[in-house]
Parts: sequence; structure tokens; C-alpha cells
Amino acid sequence: MRFGRRPRPRVGVVVPVYDVEEYVDACLESLLAQEGVDVEVVVVDDGSTDGSAARVQRFVDAEHPVRLVRTANHGLGAARNEGARHVTADLLAFADSDDVVPPAAYATMARELRRSGSDFVTGSVERWEGEQRWEPPWMRRMHRQRMAIAIDSEPEILGDVFAWNKLFRRSFWEGSGLRWPEGVRYEDQPTTTDAYLRARRFAIIPDVVYHWRVRTEGTSITQQRSSLQDLQDRWTTKRMALASVEAYGSTKVTKVFRDRVLPGDLHRYFVEIPGCDDAWWELLVSGVRELWAGRSLTHSGLPPVHRLTGWLVEQGRREDATAVMEYAAGLAGERIPRITDDRGTRIDLPVIDPRTVDRAALDVRDTEL
Repeated sequence: MRFGRRPRPRVGVVVPVYDVEEYVDACLESLLAQEGVDVEVVVVDDGSTDGSAARVQRFVDAEHPVRLVRTANHGLGAARNEGARHVTADLLAFADSDDVVPPAAYATMARELRRSGSDFVTGSVERWEGEQRWEPPWMRRMHRQRMAIAIDSEPEILGDVFAWNKLFRRSFWEGSGLRWPEGVRYEDQPTTTDAYLRARRFAIIPDVVYHWRVRTEGTSITQQRSSLQDLQDRWTTKRMALASVEAYGSTKVTKVFRDRVLPGDLHRYFVEIPGCDDAWWELLVSGVRELWAGRSLTHSGLPPVHRLTGWLVEQGRREDATAVMEYAAGLAGERIPRITDDRGTRIDLPVIDPRTVDRAALDVRDTEL
């Protein structure tokens, strides 16, 4: 008896598009060049005002497996949800239209899904700025080895919040009721958090499966952190993710999430403190106090100078937080000075009197020496 070859995996890729005519060709070309899988690409034009849709239409006209769906502008989450409705493949992925996907990415992830029987798989990413690409150390750490697990075994993976370095079984996505939040930025974290929590098992692989372009002109959503709306959206999505984790009911997962995952991007906001307006500062303080109520950021996995800044924010000490951030910026990446006394090692900043600060906010941990 002769047996036929195993059919190639079929991957449906949702690509939201909004005013990215400079980048969308490279994205679609990378998807159509995927090796070892068949792709169906669903592009959702989210009310673009430039020539993005026309560029996508060229791929459609050339009879590539690309479908163009046009909608009014409702934002990234709504565009992803609309695109997912049109996917017919058994496997589901998401890609942002200014990024590219390496040629073997989906085949590698599909192979791991088949091998492990997992509900979804997540791989590592390379950050791409100009001509340089590199794998962020924190991503490399979370993807250090191949494994298929449930969230209780590796809760720190909740820090891998990205939508686009993952491949889902569509049956899991739909059966678990997963959707992206609409009308808010930073929609990745609530949904990926729910995916980790709802999966019977998910796979982690060390392979780089995505090239994440950081646009130098400053127009991407993640480069607008000094705006009040940006910070409001960040707190909203953090609340959503934390609520899901707390509802899951694991003390271990909740502790890791609150200490190591939830504060992970706060340093990007702390650097905005110098020069911020009153409303932004008040929103920063209220969010920090709410989300870390009863458990100070001194317990977090932030670097020492940002743990100190977090504590100053908790205390409402705006002038001191500004001074610390300005001093740190002046060091241009050099390590904050340290001093050792009879209580151990602490950071030593000339801009703040250590006698006015909780010692836990100054301490340097053994792993940071």
C-alpha cells in the first residue's frame, strides 16, 4: 500500500494595514515567500489615507493568495478581528504590515505544533532598526529552550506579549473565544495573556520567527508614550491582563506576573517624567498606585534605578523622580554608581538624599552586582 505525502500546513495570516505604503510590499513578499507551508493572506485596510490599499491590490490582481478587505478606520484590534473572520486555514497568524517574517518561520512553528500537540506556539523575534537586527536579551531568555508546557510551569513567558510571533490552531482561537480589544492601543497583552491562560499546552521555541521593524520616523504607536491617551491605554490593557491572571487563581502565576511582567515596560514611561505635564504625571501616579497597591515596585524585576523611580512615583515625589531620570540620562548608558555599607550594596545618586528613601528602593540585588 502506498501512502501519500503529508499535506502541507496551511496558514492564514491576518495583516492590518493603515498608511504603510512604504513598507507593505516587503511584508507581503515575505509572507508569500514562506517555505514549507501554504499561506492565505487576509489584508484588512483600516481606512488608509495613502496608497497602501492600491499596493495591496497589485498582489491581488497578480493572483497571489492575498485577499483585501476594506473597512472604515477602527484601529488595529478591530482590523485583526475582522481579518480573523475571513481566515479559512486551520492555522492562524498575525503580522504587522511594516514588519517581515523570515522564510522558514511558519513551517518551523507548524512543525512544532504537530510535534507537541500544543494549542499555539511562540518563537523569538529580532528587533530591526535601520540596517541592524538583533534578538533582545529578554526575548532570548524567555525562549532559551524548546518546551511544550502549561502556564504554571513558566509564568514569565507572559512577558512575551506580541501578537505576531505566534501561530495558533484556529480551532483553539475560536473555541477559546479569543479576540483583540478594540478602541485601545497595546491590545496585544490582554489577548496573549488570555491565550496562555486558556491553553491546555503551548509551545516555546528558540527560533527567531519574526523581524520587528522599529520605525525611526517616530510614527508607530509604541513611539508616542508621552501622550495622555497612550498612558491611559497602557493602564487599561494592563488592568485587563491583570484581571485575567487574578481570575486564573494561581498565586505563583499572579506573583510572577505582578512583579516581573506587569512592570516590564514602565521604564519607557519613567524616562518621560522630565518635562511631562501635570495631567500625565497624575495619571502615572494613579496607575502605579492602583496596579501595585499593597506590593511596591521595589519588589519588581525592574533595574535598580527604575525601582527607585517607581518608588518615588508611588510616593508622589515628582521633583525627585525627575532628578533621578535626568541624572540617569546624563550617564548615557553607564551604570549607576553604587556604594557598599553595613547593609549591603545600594545605588548612590548625588541628586537624592538616601536618608529620605526606603532602603528597599535603593538596594542592589546579588544578581545585579
